[in-house]
Amino acid sequence: MTQTQSLAKQHAAYDRMATALERLGNNWKDWPDLRSCAQILGISTSHFQREFTNWAGLSPRQYQAALAHGEAGALLRSGASVLETTLETGLSAPSRLHDLFIAHEGLSPGEAKSGGDGETLSIGRAETPFGAGVWLSSRRGLVGLGFIDENAPERTSFEHQGRGERDAFADLMGRYPAAQFVRDDAVAAHWASRAFEQDEPLPLALYGTPFRRQIWRALLDIPMGETETYGALSSRVGRPKAQRATGAAVGANPLSWFIPCHRAISASGKLHNYHWGLARKRCMLTYERVRAL
Repeated sequence: MTQTQSLAKQHAAYDRMATALERLGNNWKDWPDLRSCAQILGISTSHFQREFTNWAGLSPRQYQAALAHGEAGALLRSGASVLETTLETGLSAPSRLHDLFIAHEGLSPGEAKSGGDGETLSIGRAETPFGAGVWLSSRRGLVGLGFIDENAPERTSFEHQGRGERDAFADLMGRYPAAQFVRDDAVAAHWASRAFEQDEPLPLALYGTPFRRQIWRALLDIPMGETETYGALSSRVGRPKAQRATGAAVGANPLSWFIPCHRAISASGKLHNYHWGLARKRCMLTYERVRAL
């Protein structure tokens, strides 16, 4: 299977995997059988087994064993506990995904503050393991990544739920009102291939205030597969009382996945208010955790 075929299969499986992870994570104590999971997804048991293993890097049973062994009440708790219990189940090492990182920040401080004023940005659609992505880039690097939910209704006001293609494009473009935009799906596919198939370090062009960029860099310090509270992030940048501003900066992150705001959680240990949907956040953390071994 070629790299492009592999990414296409992961992309095609995203909606089913989001449903499967929710069911397995919420009902792990009952050990739901694979047949019932497959029936909910509308596919055969063997198809479900192959698709889940290809997407997650471990089988559904191994995933259930990791949850049960650690007595994890929910998937989205401490990353370390899931990883430790996965190791104790005797799993052979799954395929590894090295954490993506910034090769260099492609903007000067002045350019970063400009909000894209005078820039021509390329925007396009390309596949990711987490559904269709909207990729925004400049001549300096990757500017933004958002996500499309194919069955989401188009609407005029954004909620913390899925977005159809028109809304997802408008979401990213609306963050840079002073820029010009050119639609180019081929450029988007180029970035997707570099990120998810070639596992290359990517140059990022981060437009934002100094405080926001400070928070975004702090998110990169959270190890892959682990999580950290907003309070801990605030303390990390020397602003322990700025939790509200920290939350706003996390929410304003334009580069989901690459600037890993999905690793930020509330003080209760639960995830909430993820801009691109909690199902996608659950998938991202699972994808990371089984590849961080």
